Amino acid sequence: MSTYPSASIPETLFDDEREARWRARFSAPRVSLPDWARDVPRHSLYVSNATGTWELYAWDRAAEEHRQVTDRPNGTFHGTLSADGERIWWFDDTDGDEFGSWVAEPFTKHDTSPVPAMPGTHPGYPAGLEPGARVTALGMSTDDGLTVWISRDGGSPEVVYQHEQDGGLAALSRDENLLVIMHSEHGDSRHPALRVLRQDGSALAEKWDGPGKGLDALEFAPVPGDPRLLVSHERRDREELLIWDVESDAETELDLGLPGEVSAEWYPDGRALLIAHTHRARTTMHRYDIASGRLTDLPTSAGTVGNASVRPDHSVEYSWSSAATPPLVRVLTADDEDRVLLTAAGHRAPGSSPVEDVFVENPHGPNDTVHALLSRPAEAGDGPLPTVFSLHGGPHAADEDRFSSYRATWLEAGFAVVEVNYRGSTGYGSAWRDAIEGRPGLTELDDVARVQDWAVEQGLTTPELSVVAGASWGGYLTLLALGTQPQRWAGGVAGVPVADYASAYADEMEPLRAYDRALFGGSPDEIPEVYRECSPLTYVDRVRAPLLVLAGDNDPRCPLQQILNYLDRLQQREVPFEFYRYDAGHGSLVIAETLRQVATEIHFARRAVGI
Repeated sequence: MSTYPSASIPETLFDDEREARWRARFSAPRVSLPDWARDVPRHSLYVSNATGTWELYAWDRAAEEHRQVTDRPNGTFHGTLSADGERIWWFDDTDGDEFGSWVAEPFTKHDTSPVPAMPGTHPGYPAGLEPGARVTALGMSTDDGLTVWISRDGGSPEVVYQHEQDGGLAALSRDENLLVIMHSEHGDSRHPALRVLRQDGSALAEKWDGPGKGLDALEFAPVPGDPRLLVSHERRDREELLIWDVESDAETELDLGLPGEVSAEWYPDGRALLIAHTHRARTTMHRYDIASGRLTDLPTSAGTVGNASVRPDHSVEYSWSSAATPPLVRVLTADDEDRVLLTAAGHRAPGSSPVEDVFVENPHGPNDTVHALLSRPAEAGDGPLPTVFSLHGGPHAADEDRFSSYRATWLEAGFAVVEVNYRGSTGYGSAWRDAIEGRPGLTELDDVARVQDWAVEQGLTTPELSVVAGASWGGYLTLLALGTQPQRWAGGVAGVPVADYASAYADEMEPLRAYDRALFGGSPDEIPEVYRECSPLTYVDRVRAPLLVLAGDNDPRCPLQQILNYLDRLQQREVPFEFYRYDAGHGSLVIAETLRQVATEIHFARRAVGI
């Protein structure tokens, strides 16, 4: 086995109050938006890092009692409540490998160990869970494809859907007689179709908008016997909404008159929708009355709403932050009182700097500009600044005006931060999101290059002061940038990247193989030249800037071996690189580990640009 140069891990980054401040942003106790049991809404479940590791917590709202549910070395992030609020389901994987089974335990304090939640099902990657009062539906994905089971009244599970193509369980009707499968039997998991099944697995209805146009089942109307399903579609090049009566097959498209993309959930009476509208990296919330078509703005501050949900009393609970303001879980009451709902005991994270919008001309299409977010250090001078071009993962994601402890630490270290919402990002229309198909990686880097050119022309930075960094898809783009654009970068930081695409495809989880087939246009065996052109390994001999690579031992998304293949090739050259390897999966839920990684990344980048 090869030995690689180990990353230099500093004990501290700063010698003043900045050291305490950057660490406090990561370690400050935080909570997620709480979920609640469908029929017993006083029983809630949320995730918190209060112990230094992200774990699940039960909250009895009536008694104002909070209880830590899980306590595992690598943390726990996925959980839900049964409809009656008596059981907590949580996903039990091994050291962050994302492969495992659902287990269950009582909501109230107890001395027993969790038990298998649905005996008779096999382990896999989670692909949907709907724990109703009489019926529970569960989806799991493996290398053999998707399986969906139904258990009635706690009885033995029965398979109601099975297919080799990727998909997932999406929704269960309120009377628990119908369920919806999102599937890719047509061969494109990036643009799924919908199938409505009865309890016995027989098909009631089907909806597919054709090639390149995906559908997402959001939820059934929360009224027993109501067959209306809320669906997200993209028939006009952006995510919009329709209501589908699955029994009559009648549908109503909703024209909201909003310029961006929308998602939604029902109000409890089924007469209105809570709308989350995303436009230019920020979120607004609205109430839409279905009968009248009236859209009412809900008063929220400028920034990003992470999640939102409507309580039985029609209050809206939501998580919110901005680049300058750390996350808060708030509640907007029916009479428009907006207040903090839930906090974890302990210090609040220090704030940071705002972001400013940058729109760079884009001759490639489909949009006229590339949108980026720019943050400057508080004490920035007039001359060119060391700058990190931070590339988000996904690629179906986007950087937004939301709080980032990671961004704030780069600013503390004296770097400007440029976050590029390259082609492939969400929130800018379907054509923008899908523009990377057939040429992933290289397409995004064309946009990154244009934004960097703008930054150099504006005097913000120089290539000698520019670092490219990202994790997951952002890590993949970082490696690809260092090999295809070597003249642009003084250094690179690649976290959990795709490095050798053909090898990654062979080892990664099946849902990602299906995603890659749709993104590239086939498998590596079918179109090897496309995978070769878009793989960082192809360009490893062109890399000349120093590089830091971080990888998890148990990562099912960007597996370790394909990263080692890349490092083996890199080691044959005289390019300086460092390797940080940790015992977890595609990231870590342990705050101490996160602190070590961030300190290592910034310490490396400062040396790369000579500060």
